[in-house]
This record gives sequence, C-alpha cells and structure tokens, in this order.
Amino acid sequence: QVQLVESGGGLVQTGGSLRLSCAAIGSTFSINRMGYYRQAPGKQRDLVAVITNGGTTSYADFVKGRFTISMNNARNTVYLQMSSLKSEDTAVYYCNAFVGGDPFWGQGTQVTVSS
Repeated sequence: QVQLVESGGGLVQTGGSLRLSCAAIGSTFSINRMGYYRQAPGKQRDLVAVITNGGTTSYADFVKGRFTISMNNARNTVYLQMSSLKSEDTAVYYCNAFVGGDPFWGQGTQVTVSS
C-alpha cells in the first residue's frame, strides 16, 4: 500500500510558475512510476507527466517545454515544476503512483491561473 501526500498549488498569474510536490509513504520500494494528472471542471482527467523509477519521463503535448517532472534520489517524492502557466492549465492536479499494475492517487491540489 502507498499513500500519496501532495503539496504546492495555488493561485498564480498567467506566465507565472508553480511547483507541486508529492511524497509517497508506505511500500515505496514497489513503485514503478509516479506522475501527475489533471482534471478541469466538466472535463476528463488527463495525464500531464510521468517519470519511471529509472528516470524516464513522458509529457502530454500541451505541457511539453513548460513543465518538468523529477524525482528525488530515494524515489519516493516527485516534483512537477510548472512554468509559463496559461489559464487553460487551471485544474485540480492529482499525483499518481503505480505499484505493479495498481494505481494510487493523491488527494489533489488546485492550481488556478488568472489572466
């Protein structure tokens, strides 16, 4: 079992930056990959970025070049550095971890980008 504790998020102006953090607690040695998804009101939850325990990263096209995902050396905390934020980035951001084939989710953190 893995528990994910998220921090960061908040209100920022267009063009600004924010950093999200997600700490995994529990059987972290079993985590295959971690990442972030986001969900705007009335829309589906979309993948934003993922990083494997080997350090391979993948990004959604709509954040490429603006967001960077990274992981600490202990491979139990993931960070999402968000830059050049746009109003369409406004959403609840959810941390995700896969343990084997089982997904675990954080509580979500609101990111609001004001124009």
